[in-house]
Amino acid sequence: MSARLVRRLVGPLALAVICAAPAAQSRDAASPPIVYAANVDSIIHPVSAEYMIDTMNRADGAGATLVVFTLRTPGGLVDSTRDIITHMLAAKTPVAIFIGPSGTRAASAGFLLTIAADVAAMAPGTHIGAAHPVAGGGEKMDETMAKKMAADVAAYARTLASRRHRNVGLAEQAVNESRAFTDEEALSASPPLIDLAASDVADLLRKLDGRTIMRFDGAPVVLRTADAQVVAIDMNLRQRLLSAIAHPNVAYILLSLGTLGLTIELWSPGAVLPGVAGGLCLLLAFFAFQILPVNYAGLLLILFGLLLLVLEVKVTSYGLLTTGGLASLIFGSMILMNTSEPDLQLSLQIVLPIVLGLAAIAVFLVRLAVASQRRGPIAGVASMIGEVGEALTTIEPGTTGRVSTRGEIWKAIAQEPIVAGDRVSIVNVDGLTLTVRKT
Repeated sequence: MSARLVRRLVGPLALAVICAAPAAQSRDAASPPIVYAANVDSIIHPVSAEYMIDTMNRADGAGATLVVFTLRTPGGLVDSTRDIITHMLAAKTPVAIFIGPSGTRAASAGFLLTIAADVAAMAPGTHIGAAHPVAGGGEKMDETMAKKMAADVAAYARTLASRRHRNVGLAEQAVNESRAFTDEEALSASPPLIDLAASDVADLLRKLDGRTIMRFDGAPVVLRTADAQVVAIDMNLRQRLLSAIAHPNVAYILLSLGTLGLTIELWSPGAVLPGVAGGLCLLLAFFAFQILPVNYAGLLLILFGLLLLVLEVKVTSYGLLTTGGLASLIFGSMILMNTSEPDLQLSLQIVLPIVLGLAAIAVFLVRLAVASQRRGPIAGVASMIGEVGEALTTIEPGTTGRVSTRGEIWKAIAQEPIVAGDRVSIVNVDGLTLTVRKT
């Protein structure tokens, strides 16, 4: 009896599941593909690496069809680039690197990211290449170490290009000879460095629909990108903040503000706010300098110049310390960034106002210091010298009279005859007796 009851209950349920399965499959097949899109417009550093890796993880979790990174970068750190590529090669979702819009580039680290992607595309008027490695800490490498670094990166580029069936020779030349390639040169090479050219992301998705690509492990994948739902992934607030800080001009401003804040705190201990703000700015600046290719000789020149401007307030040098400080600031700023990339150089529109502003502050403080040194005493007996008063009695040489000054009546002597009512000035103080003369 119970067995018949179970069969009666299970039979309709199984039939419902069997009927529902094709319907679910048809709904999944009818749903549009999902494409995750992200813009990387910065130096390749730990922050941008975290952003790109998070985007790939989210695409894998959502079962996306493709991840498209629109890349614009002057280069970056090799370690961060390797982290991104390692995750890119292991990602479940295919990754496309699109160099755009027109007029932009992906140099150095951006070149390695492009040739490592499942799909490499460029907009008209863009270029890639110039991937020769440079030291990121400002130290000068000897010839042997430079060759080792170049050979290591060149081998890495050859490996990526070979596995992606891209031009191995041109990839090696981009590293060893710092060659750069336009979109037409990259596409027309045999074999090509990139897969296709597209005007924008929408055009790229149209051209990729139905295209078969090979993953890094050799598995073929057919892309379905027609009418795809594009999900834009932006940096979170923390990533945007840290990425903005890791810029040469911003780091330079933070260094200047931090030093100025600590200097003000030393001038007026107990102010608290300048010291706290200055310390925070310096910590953020040092974070940025760990990411950027900084020449530490330039950094030391900047700090030395700021020190000379501070010493000008304490030491009378008739402007020599200020002149030396300004020269040290300017030369240090010019060599601060240890790279030939224009996007990583300090802007004179930032450097000159900061240097002139610090100079103006130093000159203003020096004038205050000089004025305070020239000012006479304002308390004690010495402050009486030069004061003007009025004779209350006649004062003959060798006799004592009385004068009024500062609202007080004093005994006074003089070397010349003084009549009551005459205006007198004080030339000496001896105890409670003043020596005066006519004014």
